[in-house]
Amino acid sequence: MEVSRIRALRGPNLWSRHTSIEAIVACAEAERSIDQLPGFEARLRALFPAIGALHPEGGGAVSLAHVLQAAALALQAQAGCPVSFARTTATVDPGVYQVVVEYSEEAVGRQAFEDAQRLIAAALGQGNFDADEAIAQLQALYEDERLGPSTGAIVEAAAARGIPWRRLTRGSLVQFGWGSKQRRIQAAEIDSTSAVAESIGQDKDLSKRLLHAAGVPVPRGRPVESVDEAWQVALEIGLPVVVKPQDGNQGKGVTVNIVDRTGLEEAYRSAAEYGTVMVERYLPGYDFRLLVVGDELVAAARRDPPQVLGDGQHTVRELVEQVNQDPRRGEGHATALTKIRLDDIALARLAAQNLTPESVPAKGQRVILRNNANLSTGGSATDVTDDVHPEVAARAVAAAQMVGLHICGVDMVAQTVLRPLEEQSGGIVEVNAAPGLRMHLAPSYGKPRNVGQAIVERLFAHGQDGRIPVVAVTGTNGKTTVTRLIAHLFTAHGQRVGMTNTDGVYVDGRQIDSGDCSGPRSARNVLLHPEVDAAVFETARGGILREGLGFDRCQVAVVTNIGAGDHLGLNYITTVEDLAVLKRVIVQNVAPTGYAVLNAADPIVAAMAAACPGQVIYFASDRHHPVMATHRAQGKRTVYVDGDSIIAAEGSWREAIHLRDVPITRNGRIGFQVENVMAAVAAAWGVGLPWQTIRRGLSGFVNDTDNAPGRFNLMDYRGATVIADYGHNADAMRALVAAIDALPARRRSVVISGAGDRRDEDLRVQTEILGDAFDDVILYQDAAQRGRADGEVIALLREGLASAKRAHHVEEVRGEFLAIDKALARLQPGDLCLVLVDQVQEALAHLARRIQEAH
Repeated sequence: MEVSRIRALRGPNLWSRHTSIEAIVACAEAERSIDQLPGFEARLRALFPAIGALHPEGGGAVSLAHVLQAAALALQAQAGCPVSFARTTATVDPGVYQVVVEYSEEAVGRQAFEDAQRLIAAALGQGNFDADEAIAQLQALYEDERLGPSTGAIVEAAAARGIPWRRLTRGSLVQFGWGSKQRRIQAAEIDSTSAVAESIGQDKDLSKRLLHAAGVPVPRGRPVESVDEAWQVALEIGLPVVVKPQDGNQGKGVTVNIVDRTGLEEAYRSAAEYGTVMVERYLPGYDFRLLVVGDELVAAARRDPPQVLGDGQHTVRELVEQVNQDPRRGEGHATALTKIRLDDIALARLAAQNLTPESVPAKGQRVILRNNANLSTGGSATDVTDDVHPEVAARAVAAAQMVGLHICGVDMVAQTVLRPLEEQSGGIVEVNAAPGLRMHLAPSYGKPRNVGQAIVERLFAHGQDGRIPVVAVTGTNGKTTVTRLIAHLFTAHGQRVGMTNTDGVYVDGRQIDSGDCSGPRSARNVLLHPEVDAAVFETARGGILREGLGFDRCQVAVVTNIGAGDHLGLNYITTVEDLAVLKRVIVQNVAPTGYAVLNAADPIVAAMAAACPGQVIYFASDRHHPVMATHRAQGKRTVYVDGDSIIAAEGSWREAIHLRDVPITRNGRIGFQVENVMAAVAAAWGVGLPWQTIRRGLSGFVNDTDNAPGRFNLMDYRGATVIADYGHNADAMRALVAAIDALPARRRSVVISGAGDRRDEDLRVQTEILGDAFDDVILYQDAAQRGRADGEVIALLREGLASAKRAHHVEEVRGEFLAIDKALARLQPGDLCLVLVDQVQEALAHLARRIQEAH
């Protein structure tokens, strides 16, 4: 078994909406059915009993590829990953399969794929495999990679509201929403919280002084610079006292209830490891954490220090081990609770109770293992949200607002939350930016609180989802022109547009990247940009195959056409039907309130309507086409041509746009441009742009080399017409010939090459079409042969001209620019030359220089 081309599909893809690992798996003949491998399944199940059933979808033999799929999925499931989707599909090559396995964390998915291969090798007698060890390593990796409970809770709440999110680092920095509507969080801290407020919260002395000024009860105390000064302050404010770092968190270096100098000296040394030391009055009572979001108290918990209860039989160490067996307890902050540690601090606390780890406490004896009650040190929490007195809640909110924190963990010490602080000599001892949410999400006792939802509501008002309009455009021909035209219509509406296409990435009219940027990475970059109000993405087949989509869903999906297809035979997309299934991905991921804009005249495209979760707008020149007539009769949206106008119709409503006002169509004579305009009009209608804006935008869109490079750009050269276009498949040739037929010319010439990654028949048919429409044909060799031998592409193009009805002059030239120069030199006034460019920007620049020289 050979595994190759392992990819991470990071967005909705050909197989599902799940993030997945995809691989090509080649199996030898004996490996295409495990029935041909004696004893294999028994050895496999002995090594990994949890692999489950091995039943291929649709029945048939179980190959090693199917085993790989089942093992990679089961290993992740056993490690606690929430995964369920996997699929293995046979390709057109015998014994070669595409294996797809869902992942929740990419690193875990990749490791599980490797582990599954080791498992299969071991079952074949090649090496060893320890399932328990592999699962333990996957669990550890999953804990390291996944979001922590605080960030995870916010993400879950956002996802429940349909807010898109993206993790920006391996840590807890997350973006919600897109473009100009995005917000960001770092754990439980939001982007609108100032660094000043966070700094104040970290400075315990300053924050306490500010709270006192706001009338919030706080314990007396101040920073100190030596043990002697610490003892002097302790005597001034009265014992017992608390010693802690001035700038600390998670209870590190905090010692409470100090009653003598010896204890204070030890506490000072512990706190000094974390910076400047503070001494303050010890407040008797329980430790409470109050969570404030905005101007509201949303949760409260009583925190108890780590402790065990004696049973008269087991040692303290054994009791701690029993408590740590709780599955909710783990290392660090990834789990609901943290394991109790018998470290130096715990040993000191035991000594204060005349105990050691080997002591056997009496039955019912409560053994405290730390003075502070932070969950990070193994403490527990009890929810008390419903018990908080309104005055206590008001003091907590006042504390958060005085410091300037939008999300604030307020630490309070009091006997109870049922009575105001002033009545019980309680006080607020700290305020915390980016507070941990674990104690509220999964308290040890009491009711869990959905604090993630409260934070999301702070970020996005009710009814907002952080989305900007996203339009995805795909098809065989016309994609780039339609993408640019839709972006132009958004711009006419006053919106800052992010656009990706095969020429680059553009934001608000400025190009920020170049090259073929029609893939998901470019789309994600646009959605990251804070100055984007709307996005239009050309969505090519290659990007969907490599990574899936760069967004979870779009408001409008446009499929211009499929026709005879293009790039067939690559990456197991071998037929037009295969290509349609791939390009249909954008239609499958239209928002329920969105639209798919489909070419009704292309039967494969029209059939995609069944896959759309939203509504459909059909377009076609012929309003009487059966698909159009049926859709229109149902009162649904259609766009078509009637006489000299493009008509948008819904029920009895009509909107007309005169073709004379749309320069790109040349009064409707350029048929494929009329189709492109209809697709763009339907998309603009789908996102709700005003018709006045659509008309204005169409009238101002000029198909020149700046606005739409390589898309039927017309130029004048010494009285002859030169057209530059990037067409490179049979359907494009037919459309170009039809358009040129509408333009008068004394003699026609064409400059053409072909990409080596096309099939032989795809290259031949292009010149078969052109040979019947042009007098002169100049062939040149493409800059990149893409796997073809020198001269092979030219030979295939010549074969296509063998029975040409019109072409009588054929030349071969090495190099695109030389071919262009050769064609220009032959032009006479009244001639027409079609240049099918390969290097779009470079070829257009070369043409511009030659035209400028001629003038």
